[in-house]
Amino acid sequence: MDQYIGKMLDNRYEILERIGTGGMAVVYKAKCHRLNRLVAVKILKADLAQDEDFRRRFNAESQAVAQLSHPNIVSVYDVSRGGDTEYIVMELIDGITLKQYMEKRGQLNWREALHFITQIMRGLSHAHSRGIVHRDIKPQNIMVLRDGSVKVADFGIACLENSAQTLTQEALGSVHYISPEQARGDRTDARSDIYSAGVVLYEMLSGRLPFEGDSAVSVAIQHLSSIPLAPREINPDIPEQLELICMKAMASDIDRRYASADDMIADLEAFRKNPGVSLDFELEDLRPEEEDEPTRPIRVASPRGTAVQQHKAAPAYERERRRDYEDDEPVRSKKQTVLMVIAGILAVALAAVLLRSILGSFQPPVLDSSVVPNVLGYTLEEAEALDSVVEGGFQIVLKDDEPFYSEEYGVGKIARQSPAEGDVRKGDNRVITVWISAGEETGEMPYVLNKTVPDALAEMRSLKEKYNLVFDSSEEQFSEITAGYIISTEPAYGDPLRKGQTVKLVVSKGPELKEIMVPNFVGLVYGDPKTTELLQNSMLTCTEADVETVFSDRPGGEIVWQSLNAGDMATEWDTIKFQVSAGLAESSITENIPLPQDGREKVLVEVYVGDSDTPQYKEVHNCSDEYVNNVTLTGTGTQKIRVYFDGAIAQDLTHYKDFE
Repeated sequence: MDQYIGKMLDNRYEILERIGTGGMAVVYKAKCHRLNRLVAVKILKADLAQDEDFRRRFNAESQAVAQLSHPNIVSVYDVSRGGDTEYIVMELIDGITLKQYMEKRGQLNWREALHFITQIMRGLSHAHSRGIVHRDIKPQNIMVLRDGSVKVADFGIACLENSAQTLTQEALGSVHYISPEQARGDRTDARSDIYSAGVVLYEMLSGRLPFEGDSAVSVAIQHLSSIPLAPREINPDIPEQLELICMKAMASDIDRRYASADDMIADLEAFRKNPGVSLDFELEDLRPEEEDEPTRPIRVASPRGTAVQQHKAAPAYERERRRDYEDDEPVRSKKQTVLMVIAGILAVALAAVLLRSILGSFQPPVLDSSVVPNVLGYTLEEAEALDSVVEGGFQIVLKDDEPFYSEEYGVGKIARQSPAEGDVRKGDNRVITVWISAGEETGEMPYVLNKTVPDALAEMRSLKEKYNLVFDSSEEQFSEITAGYIISTEPAYGDPLRKGQTVKLVVSKGPELKEIMVPNFVGLVYGDPKTTELLQNSMLTCTEADVETVFSDRPGGEIVWQSLNAGDMATEWDTIKFQVSAGLAESSITENIPLPQDGREKVLVEVYVGDSDTPQYKEVHNCSDEYVNNVTLTGTGTQKIRVYFDGAIAQDLTHYKDFE
């Protein structure tokens, strides 16, 4: 049977059953008797717990991870040590791993993959902002809950970003998901987690891993030297921009990778809002430079306005074949090349002149001067169709380099124009630059649950100043959450924040405590299972510091006094103190032992107290002496004194003595 099942850690966590085993620890289902809830307890394996240096770093890093508080990270409630037992207390998750989910569902559709990877990156962003690098991101460490949300779990080999690796002699992370720098044994940072998250996204999109091999070494080598097959070549239904995001996260060159989880989240959010969004990089930008490659892939504009690849880069053997073919072609002379260039320039110029003359016949006549019309409140299409715009010969140019927020004009309407209405424009200077409203500028309510009000206000300081927010933390409610910590907010996490809005922070008053009747503990043995069970069921608190040992005429271990009187009313979790008997106090006496006068020269004298088999006095004496004077004996209560001469009891000297 498992040694921990049924054990109570810190007189608080009762181990119920084993629910999992990992490389460094065993995970148990447990009950927290203080807050009356189920938790998961991860206990460090015995062989690792013997390494003092490992225990020290495990404890320091676990304390750091315990500071993380995010809806997409498994919460750590407590990090402690009970004797030689190192353990972490976490929330108990009702769900399955992402790996199990993928095995059940098979290949995920790209919308589901986008939903999962966005939550994973938000969890990593929070951890990275606290200086924590996970270093073992894989589907087995991602929990999928029943509501579809995900939580990043198992920071078992995580480390502080500015600290050395915890296990420097071992390859960290699972080999199919490790970054190239991990495979090389180099120092890792947050970008290593981004690479591993990219591999997870690749697997969700394509239904397969980017690199596979017969051994861990062969897979690691592929991470270092190979470029994976593009996901769209496996599944053409994957959107092109989502493929780009995945491949940038998986860039083998760490400098070509996303610099932070927030950068990747920004592209994921931009893609979610507009799958045709134009990103500022291409697939070729992510690949390592090949110095010996004679040609480069050509890219042209796609119908959606994004850059697409016209021809795939040829493999090495194909490039060699092309070189051989090209070497056989006749080389053009410099003169032929110059003539061709000149002919091309003339053709382009002639086409431009013809096009301008054709288009010119359709343009409306340009007036000498025109008054700038008002286009505010119209859509771009409506403004371009206005008679005042068409007749005045105005051209409307959209300024969209950054969002323009407006409380006056709705989304999609022109909220600003330059020049303003009523200005006069002459000649060709008839351009109206417009800004389209993105609606009212809003922020996003951050996650401040399980934080104190001062911590939450400090985190939201910039939002308060930007949106002139008002905070109300006057409402308190009973909760299992520790008193003084936020248990809910209005608006909720992720909801928009508007200017001048009041943000309501509901604060925990702690568990609602009930009145209980104090049972009688006097006469019970302290530490006995029945006494412990009665103490737990009574919902009273008693620690070792609350127990005093006293001498009494009661047997040792028996409770002889309690601070709360039996039958009185108390509040749940009130402290009760005990006095426990140590038995009677020992005292000392002195005895004069007469020696035998039967002709013996010497005799071995032994004196015993009570039923003890060990003599309190043992010496050889000359019988010429009449007494052994001042023999010191110790005992409690009334005890029998037994005297032996040369191993034979002296019956006439056996007597009782009062030690009180």
